[in-house]
Amino acid sequence: MAETPLQVLERLYSKVESAQDKPIVADSAILERIQYVARCTANRAGVRLIMACMLGKVDRPQVDPREPYTEIDGSSSFSGRTYDEHYITQFINSKRLPCNPTTAFLTPALRNIVSPLTTDLDIAGRPAEMYRSALQVLDDVARGRVSAEAVLADTIRLLCVIRDERKRRMETLLAEIADSKDSLPLSSEAIVTLIEQHLACRNASRLPVLVVAAAYEAAREQIGETVRPLLSHNAADEQTGALGDVEVCLANEDEVVTSYEMKLKRVTIDDIDRAIAKIVAHTPQIHNYIFITTDDIDHNATEYARSMYEQLGGVEIAILDCIGFLRHFLHFFHRVRVEFLDAYQKLVLAEPDSAVNQPLKEAFLSLRQAAESDE
Repeated sequence: MAETPLQVLERLYSKVESAQDKPIVADSAILERIQYVARCTANRAGVRLIMACMLGKVDRPQVDPREPYTEIDGSSSFSGRTYDEHYITQFINSKRLPCNPTTAFLTPALRNIVSPLTTDLDIAGRPAEMYRSALQVLDDVARGRVSAEAVLADTIRLLCVIRDERKRRMETLLAEIADSKDSLPLSSEAIVTLIEQHLACRNASRLPVLVVAAAYEAAREQIGETVRPLLSHNAADEQTGALGDVEVCLANEDEVVTSYEMKLKRVTIDDIDRAIAKIVAHTPQIHNYIFITTDDIDHNATEYARSMYEQLGGVEIAILDCIGFLRHFLHFFHRVRVEFLDAYQKLVLAEPDSAVNQPLKEAFLSLRQAAESDE
């Protein structure tokens, strides 16, 4: 009986997981291309593309790995998205492999292609070298320079290597932080500086959400309010019915009383109007709708927000600076500042890599370890 796609993945994983230092692909140039795609932290779509196309080729040897779109006419095309969603997703999640949680075929660079993925195709995605390398690997397999099974096995092997490297780095950083627990706790101002440094890192758009959520988690006993479970970073409010990025309820109740919306730019009057539409449509009535911005606060927008209080029947809209919010919170709840830092760290590490990538997680642990060592 022929293997199922999942059985193929499991067999190859068993083959390479305990032999991570032994490449399968003999051709050094092809292996270098596979390594580049597998280790490209700037864009993780390429590695899922290669895995899906290779799995399709192993499962159905007659297909062309360069034709993972059913819109392409002919018997050699196949649905790469089906292999990616039905098999690769389950596999990478079960093995905790460092890949995006969603299919490569819905990324902007790959979702609208209806022609073969040949080496002369100019894919509008970055980094361009990653896409060129991925297309060349598909071509190598299509032309018989290397087998699809060998490419798939080495890709899985490299993902195991990356996963275990990350795990060791995280364990080392966490151990160093644990060793400093007996020293003097960071001051509120030192924590503000630490978070400010983290927010200044690249790809930090999710972090303001975690700052606010961690504040409520640290002070939940004192204020009698809790945060609802955070929604995915790319979940639209219109789809989820959420009022904002962070929703706060009274303890032991499920109705939202305060909603926070995060902005990495200036809050505008248009932003406020959209918030008003959500407030009016939501029942029961909330008490506060708060914008948290990492940019400057526009005076006209602030005045407009303030003017809406009576029209909204007592719902207050406010615009706060992210660091200003954090500084006030830490000084007001000074005795739970360490609890805030621990809660923030827990939230950062729990986020999927698509929301808070591995370098950003490691950056926070390194910054914290350095700050506590200085203290």
